[in-house]
Amino acid sequence: MIEFRKADGRGKTKFGWLDSKHSFSFGHFYDPAHMGFGPLRVINEDRVAPGAGFGRHPHDNMEIISYVLEGALEHKDSIGTGSIIEAGDLQRMTAGTGVEHSEFNHSQTEPVHFLQIWILPEARGIEPSYEQKSFAGAVANDKLRLVGSRDGRDGSVTIHQDVDLFLGSLQPSDAVSHEFGKGRRGWLQVTRGEVKLGGQVLKAGDGAAIQDEKAVSVEGEGTAEFLLFDMQ
Repeated sequence: MIEFRKADGRGKTKFGWLDSKHSFSFGHFYDPAHMGFGPLRVINEDRVAPGAGFGRHPHDNMEIISYVLEGALEHKDSIGTGSIIEAGDLQRMTAGTGVEHSEFNHSQTEPVHFLQIWILPEARGIEPSYEQKSFAGAVANDKLRLVGSRDGRDGSVTIHQDVDLFLGSLQPSDAVSHEFGKGRRGWLQVTRGEVKLGGQVLKAGDGAAIQDEKAVSVEGEGTAEFLLFDMQ
């Protein structure tokens, strides 16, 4: 079964420097039908104006992933990490016992466009940590590249949950398939372009919840990129 979550059905937060779309309930947006999916709790698509951003604020007991699509995001946190997350970079921050951080658009002239993803950890009270890797240009067309996993295999970032996160890249008429193990589910999030899944065309910002499917095939309707979560 595949349930589609269209971009225009998402929650919205828009004020001044921030334009954010919420696939699941977040902040002032509450939708009891979309509280998350498995351990996946938040997918926010954020656009932040030049020089603006989120001031220092706390998190705990959450795996927080930032994937930058365009521009650059400046990160600082209370465990001493400071970095610039550029387009194609994926950052994982384990909030665990508690961490404070800030995220600002690194540019004073160009907006930054990124996905912020929250995943519930497999245990509470994990020691806070941080990891960042670049996958720009690292994904071959009609292939899936593992970019996040429980064990950090194949050069992926480590996620403290039974989740495999793949990045897919497609050209027109390309297709890629993925098999799910017994009892596992998936979420597909289109980040660029258009793909076809289960006979349905999905555009950038669209998502799909995948359950009780042994495998899926994703076809390129043009040049496209997407994230695919494989999880319990």
